[in-house]
Amino acid sequence: MTSDINHLSQRIAQNPLASDYDFWRALRDLNDEIYAITKREDPIPIGLLQLRATLRRGRAARLLAGD
Repeated sequence: MTSDINHLSQRIAQNPLASDYDFWRALRDLNDEIYAITKREDPIPIGLLQLRATLRRGRAARLLAGD
């Protein structure tokens, strides 16, 4: 599972069509959704947590590559 997240995050980070703003906006929207689920006291789907990890790693990889 972790290798899938790492592989996908690298592919996303290298995508020239995705901007830094796209990463930031996607993470913000996802965090807002997770927060809303938490407030309703519903279980958080594991897919959302995996997506958040993928986006975070992709954004970090892109920021490191930009230096």
